[in-house]
Amino acid sequence: MTDTATPVTRAPDGQPPQRSYAKLAADESREDYSLRYAPHSFRRWSPSMVAGTALGGIAYLADFAIGASIVFTYGFTSGLASILCAAAIIFLTGMPIARACAKYGLDMDLITRGAGFGYFGSTLTSLIYASFTFIFFALEGSIMAQAMHQAVGLPVESGYLITTLIVIPIVFRGMGALAKVQAWTQPIWLIGLVLPFLVLAFEAPDAWGEFTSFGGTEGAGSGFSWIAFGLGTGVALSLIAQIGEQADYLRFMPAKTEANKRRWNLAVLAAGPGWVVIGAAKQLGGAFLAFVALEAVGKTHALEPIAPQIEALKPWLGSVALPAAALFVIVSQIKINVTNAYSGSLSWSNFFSRITHRHPGRVWYIFLNLAIALTLMEMNMFAALNKLLGFYSNVGIAWIVAVAADLVINKRIGLSPPYIEFKRAYLYAVNPAGFGAMVIASTVSILAFFGLFGRYAEAFSTFIAAGLALVLCPLLAWLTRGKYYLARPNPVNGPHVEAGDITATHTCAVCETAYELPDIADCPAQSGPVCSLCCSLDAHCGDACRKGGAAAGAVLMPVPVLREG
Repeated sequence: MTDTATPVTRAPDGQPPQRSYAKLAADESREDYSLRYAPHSFRRWSPSMVAGTALGGIAYLADFAIGASIVFTYGFTSGLASILCAAAIIFLTGMPIARACAKYGLDMDLITRGAGFGYFGSTLTSLIYASFTFIFFALEGSIMAQAMHQAVGLPVESGYLITTLIVIPIVFRGMGALAKVQAWTQPIWLIGLVLPFLVLAFEAPDAWGEFTSFGGTEGAGSGFSWIAFGLGTGVALSLIAQIGEQADYLRFMPAKTEANKRRWNLAVLAAGPGWVVIGAAKQLGGAFLAFVALEAVGKTHALEPIAPQIEALKPWLGSVALPAAALFVIVSQIKINVTNAYSGSLSWSNFFSRITHRHPGRVWYIFLNLAIALTLMEMNMFAALNKLLGFYSNVGIAWIVAVAADLVINKRIGLSPPYIEFKRAYLYAVNPAGFGAMVIASTVSILAFFGLFGRYAEAFSTFIAAGLALVLCPLLAWLTRGKYYLARPNPVNGPHVEAGDITATHTCAVCETAYELPDIADCPAQSGPVCSLCCSLDAHCGDACRKGGAAAGAVLMPVPVLREG
């Protein structure tokens, strides 16, 4: 077992090797259990606090830019239908994922492992998720740089660097700092969000009626077009992977009990799939503000959220409109980009720990994610918004729908285990059910996206991705008879066990730290229990536990799957 920052030392007399994690990797106040199950002892926040922090992360203004881009390109009627259809798909797929993450204390990567992808199969989705975080960090950073350029004349290239550096101290400190930032900035953000629409309601009451007959700037017309609807929905669906960022917070939800059941359910609904209700409203609102500002600022600037904000506020705020709009944009972008950077560090940690068997700590991957995002900003990715997001959505939706299909269909009809198994010791490297469904669905939809199957298939490529993933995941699980979900039985989380304490702990034989039982695996190589991270970092065990089958594990006291209250 090797780890550049956390060397393993060989104990005398044939005792198991020991690992001492480096300071950053061992400090869970910063590490936030980045590669692990989030234990109940760490979930000290109330359901409302977790939900508030998660919803604070959707303050971004990319929704404004995306909505404006869709309506400007495809007209109001087709654009509205696209936004609403994408929101419905995102809500339905996000619901089971959000509940699973909150229930089991797992992030999106760990959920994906056990929901049909396997231990190494989910490395590809870690890259997909990481790309989501740095693409949207770059998009949000571009919007923030535009605001600083408008406000103080700062060159956008310098603005890109500032937007990147400003989030590091917050993200470095983890969930505790993120929760405080989201709570403290929420009042400013809410005022800034509502005020422009309030001004327009009094100063331009006829603008909405004119907006509903807007035919776009590309000659699409104000009527409905199936081609425009399909293409617009594809752009809006690029946001489907946002549920992963919501999950990064939802994993800290406290256990569901009879006492908190109602608040728990509402919090998970609001902070999980509920984000898209606000998101769809922001897309439509952003398009409306851009439409109102179009004549005054031109198309290019109308698509940049700062200019429509200024134009909307001018009747009431006059010369103060510029600094007020800039403050709102900057606060919004800090709120979302701390989430993008945080989630990116988690996804990169998951990816590299499996590929390299090393884990220097989550915080180091913040810099990798931000470096890629900064490069994209300097390349002006904002100018290719529709094409970039339309392409990305084909892959993102195939992944998310495959996971949702496993949770909703496969687990309910017994094709996969009724709980989420995320530990290497119990998983096959690749599960063809989810992984195969995603690869096939995304490949076919990308070919359609590039026009191989005709104009309509190109427009509806994301629907092809969603439909294929939804059908193929249960079909492949049925064809393989669920064989590739578990490499061997798990005595800890096995659903047949009816008694025990889920919060009881065992001490890892490698790092000698106590972890709650869901984070522990039986290890024949160590002749005792090991934590999930030490198991992931073991490069020399040869997966002896899988080869040993059921005989490999009788060293743990069994506990039940965590049940809903």
